[in-house]
Amino acid sequence: MLLFAAGFLLIIVVNQKKKWILQKQMSHLKESQQNMLIEGAIKSEETERHRIAEQLHDEVGAILSSARLHFSNIKTNALDETDNQLLDKSKLLLDEGIQKVRSISHNLHSTLLKEFGLNDAITHFVNKTVQGSLINTELQLDDSQLVLNQQTEIGIYRIVQELLNNLLKHAKATNIKIESHAADNILQLKLTYNGNGLSQEEFETLRYKPEGLGLKNIMNRIILLKGNIRYEKFSSENSITLTIPIMTE
Repeated sequence: MLLFAAGFLLIIVVNQKKKWILQKQMSHLKESQQNMLIEGAIKSEETERHRIAEQLHDEVGAILSSARLHFSNIKTNALDETDNQLLDKSKLLLDEGIQKVRSISHNLHSTLLKEFGLNDAITHFVNKTVQGSLINTELQLDDSQLVLNQQTEIGIYRIVQELLNNLLKHAKATNIKIESHAADNILQLKLTYNGNGLSQEEFETLRYKPEGLGLKNIMNRIILLKGNIRYEKFSSENSITLTIPIMTE
């Protein structure tokens, strides 16, 4: 009877172990499939960004530049003062439109990353975004010679873009500080800001709602980079901290 009981218990233990191993394998498979879906969606998004950027630059930009050239060839001596003022105003608006298209095209495309690296790309984007506004920004980016692979740089850059846009749109921030620090194969990037903050619990809730598409995109990129994000909300100052493993070439 003792041998029978021991054998019965052994069978139960073996079956439970097999079940646990199977559940673990299924969990890994599900996680792997989820990561593949996220990676596919992000790659598709980047491809579409590049396509739109090229069309804006090559087609819309070319049309606007051609229109600007035609305006410049108008003989102004045949126009009265009012028409000359209207012409000058039209030229200014066209110049602004050309500049906007160029800026949007650069932001959509990742060429800046390839040419100058992550820090310069972030600096360029921040300066362009807050240019002419009343927002105070401070950048303290780790200037150590980090060699990140292209996918990691693009992911971090897109996250910073989305976060900064969110701070300007939803937080109504007027003071923003962005700092980064790299050590022990970990890159930590922190955004400190005033205005309407967001707690970690609120972030986790909002990213599953339809209006939280931007937050969902941020989380998808963080999952792909095997990092994490932490929101903290205080009465006077709020922060968002990204922690990303450094993936080299």
